[in-house]
Amino acid sequence: MKRAIVIPAYNEETTIGQVLDSLLDFKLYQIIVIDDGSTDNTATIVQQYPHVVLLSLATNLGAWKAMQTGIRYCYVNDYDRVITFDADGQHLPNSITQLVAAQSLSDDDVVIGSCIQRGSGARHVAWRLFRALSCIDVADLTSGLRIYSRAAIAILSSREATLLEYQDVGVLLMLKTFGLSLSEVQVEMLPREDGISRIFHSWGAVCYYMTHTTLLCLSKVKLSNEFAYQKALNNYND
Repeated sequence: MKRAIVIPAYNEETTIGQVLDSLLDFKLYQIIVIDDGSTDNTATIVQQYPHVVLLSLATNLGAWKAMQTGIRYCYVNDYDRVITFDADGQHLPNSITQLVAAQSLSDDDVVIGSCIQRGSGARHVAWRLFRALSCIDVADLTSGLRIYSRAAIAILSSREATLLEYQDVGVLLMLKTFGLSLSEVQVEMLPREDGISRIFHSWGAVCYYMTHTTLLCLSKVKLSNEFAYQKALNNYND
């Protein structure tokens, strides 16, 4: 089974080296870093790790589209599992083992590393609202620590997935619409060492995120012709 750890990074020069050092023991995984148009030394630091694949974007596209770039790379190169991992030092390497073990037991297409103790009051209000609107039974909707199956990788590589702006509720709605199974496992996360949350760094950002995601939940995600084709293709391959 081919497995990859995908790490989107934007101006993470203070943490990316530590993150890559912490993953040195995961020799059976291909580590892929997507430099999302960083203006600092992020790419230069990653280049010092010859076993790491570096995908550099010409401009900053945002966390989800950078993540999708790595997921598409894995789809094209026939990876069976993708683990998404943050570059800011919040995610712990032993959580990867927990995700893999949980997926092996549940056989779910997506397992989320959940840490409900983290985050501000605004984050928890958002979680409660979007659980109600989306009917997605996941406690930590915004966790970027996830493991995806081959079927999930195929769906998230589609053109429709490119239209998403965030990697949380919209991604889960799309996967649920496609009939994939979701679950979560409790993990520990560290406080952010540097930088700010794109979603929760200000009330303006929170309002935009709440409006955008609420409309997405209300409109749901429709199965397009491309989705129908990919579903038929996955069933054939299975």
